Amino acid sequence: MARAANAAARLLGAAMLLLLLVAAGRRAAGAPVVNELRCQCLQTVQGIHLKNMQSVKVTPPGPHCGQAEVIATLKTGQEVCLNPAAPMVKKIIDKMLNHNGSSD
Repeated sequence: MARAANAAARLLGAAMLLLLLVAAGRRAAGAPVVNELRCQCLQTVQGIHLKNMQSVKVTPPGPHCGQAEVIATLKTGQEVCLNPAAPMVKKIIDKMLNHNGSSD
């Protein structure tokens, strides 16, 4: 009886660990963290092809976060944090600003 309880406890522990690993693994590289009082981007990517992006949101530094954040929404609906210092990201932001500015 004690042996079965021990095995069940190990199985439960393994299942909980697996669940935590899956939950942690679902957070893709560059995915924003939803929390208003701290930086949303914990990890960034260097760039994404412009044809895959639907929109870009630039958040300047402020009391919530000491660095600028660039969050791209892909056509799939996924949000990805971009490195604002990366040359490719700077080009993407310039293209988006020029495109939006020329339509006025």
